[in-house]
Amino acid sequence: MTVVPRLVLSAPSSGHGKNALAIGILAAFADRGLDVAGFKIGPDPVDAAYLGLAAGRPGRTLDPRLLGTDRLAPLLLHGAADTGLAVVQGSMGLYDSLSGRCETESTAAVATALRSPVVMVVDVAAMGQSVAALVHGFRAYDEQLWIGGVILNRVASARHETLLREALDDIGIPVYGALRRQDLPAVLPSRRHGVMPVLENGGEAARAVRRLGEAVAATVDLERLHGLARSAPELAVPPWSPHPEAGAPPVPAGAGRPLVAVAGGPGGSFSHAETAELLRAAGADVVTLDPFVDEVLPAGTRALVVGGALPESYAEQLSANRRLCIAVAELARTGRPVVAEGAGLLWLARELDGLPMCGVLDAIGSIRDGLVVGYREATAQSDSVVATRGEVVTGHKEHRAVLTPRGGPRPAWGWAGGAPEGFVWRGVHASQLVPHWAAYPRIAGRLVAAAATEPAAIPAGPDLGVPIAPAGVVAAEPAAGAPA
Repeated sequence: MTVVPRLVLSAPSSGHGKNALAIGILAAFADRGLDVAGFKIGPDPVDAAYLGLAAGRPGRTLDPRLLGTDRLAPLLLHGAADTGLAVVQGSMGLYDSLSGRCETESTAAVATALRSPVVMVVDVAAMGQSVAALVHGFRAYDEQLWIGGVILNRVASARHETLLREALDDIGIPVYGALRRQDLPAVLPSRRHGVMPVLENGGEAARAVRRLGEAVAATVDLERLHGLARSAPELAVPPWSPHPEAGAPPVPAGAGRPLVAVAGGPGGSFSHAETAELLRAAGADVVTLDPFVDEVLPAGTRALVVGGALPESYAEQLSANRRLCIAVAELARTGRPVVAEGAGLLWLARELDGLPMCGVLDAIGSIRDGLVVGYREATAQSDSVVATRGEVVTGHKEHRAVLTPRGGPRPAWGWAGGAPEGFVWRGVHASQLVPHWAAYPRIAGRLVAAAATEPAAIPAGPDLGVPIAPAGVVAAEPAAGAPA
């Protein structure tokens, strides 16, 4: 059994300030010298990235739909190993879920699976004694849930705070902090930048995290809050391990450790933190490729992974790095494994909103106003480095861009109510669907085994000139989706 001091931060609904509070709590404890870890419930890589920046170690997502409930506690123990506090930021309201499966996928369900106390953040700007009725209702709705206290946000005055505290004291709910309306400013960079401010190690993101930490340190009783976290019981499960499961494809004898490039920046990657851990455990050496700065692939690269957190809004910067686009196209042409998720699919296309991309896929992308978001239970339509035909995975989609065509002659996935989607071509697997590799560790094993093996000889064929190339450089092979 393992004990990790932990708490789940939730709220009655979105907009109460739990994101800023979770980041600030981690930053405040880290500034005191405590080793901390941050987690986000749900598929949101942006919140997870800022939680990681505040904690000084990778922020991780705990998504019951993508991972399965049984993996949540092991992954928390893995990500919070050797720390004195794990802070888990909830999603939406305490009993809400993106899919409507609140009994298994809400913040309340995750808190129950983690045997963790819940601290509710409540925006009380337009509320008086009714705060007690609100919190009492949330506590009574599920008597198995452990609501350990509240943090009040946007308190108007000292008198207002006294009134709120007295009302909550009447129902036996501790108050761990009260922030005035100006105490929690909107300092985080715009979400349209996605994870980039964190991965770039930029000053704006660091300053925002520091400001939130200072606000929390001045208004929240950190000692009492840590005491609540320390009261969480042992978790009777072993920590998750990235080491290969029995039956995983072995790296060919004598092949050595293949070099796998994972797209990202100085502050991390566009993939879940577990992706690189799985690749290393499967026998690869993992290096970071910055698609905005690096003009060539790392020497000896035998595979490339582009994770789902790559922002769609950075198309112009991706297109401008023409030398790297050509290098990626050549890696794909030679049959090396290239796995692109989310907006990584767009990077491999011919163009996006008129901007030339890598040209690996014979498809054109355009960014629209509407947002496609949701989980998909997907069935593999083709054998690939990611899955064998007929294999079923659960993934998440969140994008504005659409691709024409939606899929190639060998599509990646299919699901009920939708046409087949994505591209499988030679060693390429590209799709806007983003699974969590911790739920499917065999993906890493397959990729590393393929990276360690010389790709089959590519027969000579007509030169269709599909991959994008600058003047005077012509690609030698057709792109995925081009007529054979």
